[in-house]
Amino acid sequence: MKRTSWSTGLSVSGDGVGVVAHAGSVASRLLADRTGLTGELSKAMVRRHFVPGHDRGRVLVDVAVMLADGGEAISDIDVLRHQAGVLGPVASPPTVWRTLDEVTTGRLKKIAAARARVRRHVWGQLPGGVPASKVAGTDLGDVVVLEVDATVVIT
Repeated sequence: MKRTSWSTGLSVSGDGVGVVAHAGSVASRLLADRTGLTGELSKAMVRRHFVPGHDRGRVLVDVAVMLADGGEAISDIDVLRHQAGVLGPVASPPTVWRTLDEVTTGRLKKIAAARARVRRHVWGQLPGGVPASKVAGTDLGDVVVLEVDATVVIT
């Protein structure tokens, strides 16, 4: 597995040295890299005779991370940009707009195929495959349910 330069030497510490805000967004970005999603999106967004300053797959992943982190507007990508010490270069809002503008119908199909490949790969790593989702004792078949819940208690 190829490690990306931004995550080399990354560690988690509770000592207050090198503390960053929105540290959870780092895990989402790293997950996309380690599962191969970032690379697959990069392939889906490639253009002949054009080498962008910011890899378009990385930009799409950063937009997803920004949204998962609570972003509501393209300009909210600046929250990640302010974490350059951890994440390295992050595209500017105008670059995000250009990237999204490059998502044509054809590229959208390639993005869907890339996501499906990565999903198959990740699910293939689970012993026994993806477990069945059950609601009220009923097996939902092929439906996958992700329940994300967190509670922070400050005492």
